Amino acid sequence: MNIGIYIYDDAEVLDFSGPFEVFSTAKRLANTDWNVFLFAEKAQLVKARGGFEVKPNFSFETVPSIDLLIIVGGVHTEELKKPIVIEWIKQHATKSKMVASVCTGAFLLAKAGITDDHSVTTHWQDIADLRRDFPKLDVQENIRWVQQGNKIASAGISAGIDMSLFLVSEIASMDLALKTARQMEYDWQKTA
Repeated sequence: MNIGIYIYDDAEVLDFSGPFEVFSTAKRLANTDWNVFLFAEKAQLVKARGGFEVKPNFSFETVPSIDLLIIVGGVHTEELKKPIVIEWIKQHATKSKMVASVCTGAFLLAKAGITDDHSVTTHWQDIADLRRDFPKLDVQENIRWVQQGNKIASAGISAGIDMSLFLVSEIASMDLALKTARQMEYDWQKTA
């Protein structure tokens, strides 16, 4: 199973590092064949929020097929202006078995038309903007994550860890999700 996490300049660090830690820890505990990786538009350093530099494993040109696609948030406004990014998300999200967003990653999925007429959520500070910019969406607030079919969206930052643990429980087992949370010494909020 390929678990691909899309990163970009000014992405929120915990939005991608939290889910990466969850899935890589679960992989190690269960000895699964999960391939957990970060990818970006180009094969170059990405400068996330706070100046945190990250080298993605793949670019759009080299990334393998993705079973679980995770689109993270952060300062997403420049990403919304990039037709190549929106088109890539549109094409590849429809091929993925599951698609998730963390925080303002919901804006990128909405712009690509992936979550039209779906229930979504985002960081509390961005709820009003998401409703205004994408009125077709059923934007939920005061919840950690929301799932509709094979699409799942989490609220801001640390909620992506809760959502990722939930996904581990769905993909593998509740037992593995609980062991992963314990290994991480993380107090998992198991309900959305």
